[in-house]
Amino acid sequence: MQKHEGNADLAYWLSNSSSLLIILQKSLKPAGSSGTTPLKRPQTQTSFLGRMVFRASNITVDMDLVRQVEAKYPAFLFKQQLTAFVEGLYGMIRDNVKREISSVLSLIIQAPRTAKAGLLTDQGSNWQAIVDHLNDLLKTLQENCVPTIFARKIFTQIFSSINAQLFNSLLVRRECCSFSNGEYVKQGLEELEAWCTQSKPEYAGSAWDELKHICQAVGFLVCNFKLKHVHVILY
Repeated sequence: MQKHEGNADLAYWLSNSSSLLIILQKSLKPAGSSGTTPLKRPQTQTSFLGRMVFRASNITVDMDLVRQVEAKYPAFLFKQQLTAFVEGLYGMIRDNVKREISSVLSLIIQAPRTAKAGLLTDQGSNWQAIVDHLNDLLKTLQENCVPTIFARKIFTQIFSSINAQLFNSLLVRRECCSFSNGEYVKQGLEELEAWCTQSKPEYAGSAWDELKHICQAVGFLVCNFKLKHVHVILY
């Protein structure tokens, strides 16, 4: 797994290994269980990935095509190791994209102080670079048939990271708390909202909701300035 650092390779293995894990989730049962009927009270899934696989298996697996078998310790050990493998693949894909986007966010947290066309174009292209990273990941996941429940969670966590980085930058960098910067970040967030709208809901999911804190902060910067401006005009 360490040799396949590209997201295309990681997505290929995530698709295949998660599909196998989903099948094992439905086909393995403890020894001594009924041989023909599924367990009425399945084991509670406590881990993050366990809950995702459990939900995915309910959606993607036709129980008429899966025959349950009594599994002994080696089978459950293999399932445990496979789960750890899938968790590693999932985390590597997510972290790869988070690193790529984080490096761009550090360049665009503050609006350019000059109106030179060249600089403005460069800054705008940085927001587009984030959208391009999202599109590349979406295409990779779709081409490798990664279960949509994994895709939704990846994008949700990526957007949560964007929200945290932008919001924290406003808290620690006073120079970012200006009307011009609020307008600038607001325009960039609108591009991300447009991406979520254009992407299919089964992939984007509730990713946009993760940006609510930075959206509220930016809205406050813009609204507060406009209110002060109106007050100056009136009084």
